Amino acid sequence: MVAKRGKDELAEAAEQRIGVAFRDPTLLERALTHSSARADAGDYQRLEFLGDRVLGLAVAEMLYESFPDASEGELSLRLNALVNAGTLAEIADELDLVALIRTGSDVRSLAARKQVNMRADVLEALIAVIYLQDGLDGVRAFIRAHWTERSMAAGAARADAKTALQEWAHQVSSATPEYIIEGREGPDHEPVFTACVHISGYQDGHGRGRSKREAEQAAAANVLMREGIWKPLEGET
Repeated sequence: MVAKRGKDELAEAAEQRIGVAFRDPTLLERALTHSSARADAGDYQRLEFLGDRVLGLAVAEMLYESFPDASEGELSLRLNALVNAGTLAEIADELDLVALIRTGSDVRSLAARKQVNMRADVLEALIAVIYLQDGLDGVRAFIRAHWTERSMAAGAARADAKTALQEWAHQVSSATPEYIIEGREGPDHEPVFTACVHISGYQDGHGRGRSKREAEQAAAANVLMREGIWKPLEGET
């Protein structure tokens, strides 16, 4: 992304962005290096592997403490929303980490939307570095500083009903939800579709919407609400 920095300069720039003093410049350099850079210090892949597990543990612990009445299914949905690549890339952008990442020219030329996984991986690699030098307490402080507000958002566990339902269905019955469009009403310029979703061993869910996808999302939400995986948001009945 940028010209190679000296190790001390890189550590200083990272500390200014992240608020953590990195004591091993070589390890930090590795965490900020994509495999395309072919750097002598190596790349972030092994650190990303460790950071992914540390992040999952720290976020799971935070959710367990913050939502004492939440079911296992709701906690899982919230966890998935908080540790997915999109959320991690968003936090990486807030910290302006892109300016520190070393890549090859082929990766550097990609549009930002195609670099989501790389930005997410680098953040996980940095989490691993913090964990290795400061332990779980140190990495917990960093994660809570950047994930707590997101975890408390009213809709944090329900960005996409169909995705949420699929994850829940796999947990409880190893089944994949099956959607059926049952009907279509109204004029061509303003149709209303009715959908049904079937999960083996559970009562069907039903929903209506102005498109087939919207109706399927409503049907999925119907099941999630009925089974207690989702709770009504303010203003919902």
